[in-house]
Amino acid sequence: MNVMMLLEMAAQGFGERVAFQNGDDTLTYGDLYAAAGVAARRIRDSGCSHVATLDVSSLATPVILFGCAWAGVPYVPLNYRLTEAEIDALLQRVAPALLLTGPDRVEDFAGRPDVQALSREAFLADCRQGEPGEADWSMEGENIASLLFTSGTTGTPKAAILRQRHLTSYILSSVEFMSAGEEESALVSVPPYHIAGISSVLSSTYAGRRVVQLPDFNAPAWLDLAQGQGISHAFLVPTMLARIVEAFAERGDASLPRLRAIAYGGGKMALPVIERAMSMFPNASFANAYGLTETSSTISVLTPEDHRVAVASEDEQVRRRLISAGRPLPGLDVEIRDSQGRPVAAGVSGEIYVRGEQVSGEYVGKGSLLDADGWFATRDGGYIDSGGYLFVEGRADDVIVRGGENMSPGEIEDVLLQHEAVADAAVVGIPDEQWGEAVAAAVVCKPGAEVAPQALQDWVRQHMRSSRVPALVRMLDELPYNETGKLLRRVVRVQLAQDA
Repeated sequence: MNVMMLLEMAAQGFGERVAFQNGDDTLTYGDLYAAAGVAARRIRDSGCSHVATLDVSSLATPVILFGCAWAGVPYVPLNYRLTEAEIDALLQRVAPALLLTGPDRVEDFAGRPDVQALSREAFLADCRQGEPGEADWSMEGENIASLLFTSGTTGTPKAAILRQRHLTSYILSSVEFMSAGEEESALVSVPPYHIAGISSVLSSTYAGRRVVQLPDFNAPAWLDLAQGQGISHAFLVPTMLARIVEAFAERGDASLPRLRAIAYGGGKMALPVIERAMSMFPNASFANAYGLTETSSTISVLTPEDHRVAVASEDEQVRRRLISAGRPLPGLDVEIRDSQGRPVAAGVSGEIYVRGEQVSGEYVGKGSLLDADGWFATRDGGYIDSGGYLFVEGRADDVIVRGGENMSPGEIEDVLLQHEAVADAAVVGIPDEQWGEAVAAAVVCKPGAEVAPQALQDWVRQHMRSSRVPALVRMLDELPYNETGKLLRRVVRVQLAQDA
């Protein structure tokens, strides 16, 4: 098992199709296969143990990813937004490394021991001029395909290991070969160092879909590109979709007639946002994907049909599924366990566990964290309803413990987001002498709307038990998110604790 077999099949089946496009420059699937072969030779000749990238998405991204698989060298995309000291620390962990970066950053890494820094543009130009050579990649599924560093918001980043069998099993079980029509195109704006960046390359390659890259996301640019390129498919994080909805509303003559599928994931979707998006793009099918780096991307999906049924239902339980993560993919087992590791009943919150061939759960220096039966503890909290739909409530560490009572921030946020004036909300626990922790909320109002903190406290009191009412409500202009749409809850917690 090697992800190169996905590209080999694509090159043989539809080699003349455009595979990736960045601006006016393109690579066909045949071009990509040939360039990956040259990249593999260059990688092997370098003598490196890892290939690190420090760059936005470009045509070099798929060349390097597949070139690493061909060469049998782990692919290590790094977060280009980190500080120089943070980047140096990560490079030391994968040395000796070949580092591919933008031409403006090559000199920044010159002279570093055990690091060969090359320009992405020069490397890509070289790879496009040669012949691929013999298809001599290893089919050993245990070979490491990629190392992905966690965000490290609470400590030193962990290096998650994804082996060839993990990535290939995910693609083969979730994507149909050559399922995309020649007219289909996917707009990808997630960064390459995120698992969604890797899975988008692999899934589009196997399906045969043209990928249009947007290296730096902003909503107006996304709309311009979607309109100009006749985009049919897109993947977004919830914060991106929220901004697109606002930008689209401001364009009275905007139209995306070819957009027929929007997948979103990577963070919590607010009910008002998805309802508004579905009304704005009535011809598009929506799908919510939930997954982790350690699970090779998606483990559960709220399908387009699930969206349509939920939004049309008058049953509150069914309608609420619109903010769920759907049901597990075939071949995956998902269950909820309590703090003692025991499975809980439907509707009861606990920690999400997952098991399946695509699940790695392995880290450099820590080994595998799978239990004896192959289960991986995600550290995400949630519950499964009576219909088998998974609701993700945030990190298990985010649970608020007030006077011995466990509270999910997500359920309080859901109530706040139902208020007509609220655009976004984050609920955290802050230190409290009497209760151990107190509930606190940071709230962002919709443009032109105003609401008093007391009114929001009364609103929560009307819909939940009084213990859930935030003792502190702070109005903010915006909430802190990282570039992949994940709420930086720790930042909110620090800020509200200082305000208390």
